[in-house]
Amino acid sequence: MNDKPISRYPIPEVLDLPADLSEMILKVQEKTGFMPNVFLTLAHRPAELRAFLAYHDALMEKDSGLSKAEREMIVVATSSDNNCQYCVVAHGAILRIRAKDPRLADQLATNFSKADISPRQKLMLEFALKVSNNAGAISDDDFGTLTEVGFSDEDVWDIAAITAFFGMSNRMANFTSMRPNDEFYAMGR
Repeated sequence: MNDKPISRYPIPEVLDLPADLSEMILKVQEKTGFMPNVFLTLAHRPAELRAFLAYHDALMEKDSGLSKAEREMIVVATSSDNNCQYCVVAHGAILRIRAKDPRLADQLATNFSKADISPRQKLMLEFALKVSNNAGAISDDDFGTLTEVGFSDEDVWDIAAITAFFGMSNRMANFTSMRPNDEFYAMGR
């Protein structure tokens, strides 16, 4: 295990957190074998962690026109562009598992335009990066391009919302100097 701090801020004791949060974190630990540092870091402010988790789950755990792997692709590509080590490493692990592909996350984090993905997925990621870097330039043409390859208006909303949410997450992870758990590096390989 790494002995470096996982955050610039104090990490509360899990059992000292409100019961709903400590129960959730302990369930994740039981399922995965470790406590993801994102929960421990954001638990510095329990009410904000609770809101973060609710929005995360609303975006990432629903059925829609985007697969769960495609959702993680958006997170990895935009988090790489935002220089967020925590999210690239953690969501790269989740992507490897969901896509059943040990190379995809590394390809996306390095250069998504050269990754082994479909043209439709490349357009999805191009749009996500536009939302992340130049949302003011989004036009009806962007929607037209995405609908031509099979994305619904609701799918486009999901792409934008995931990008925006993880833009906030990336900034908080960088601000707190959140350290990825060592366990993430080997997952799905």
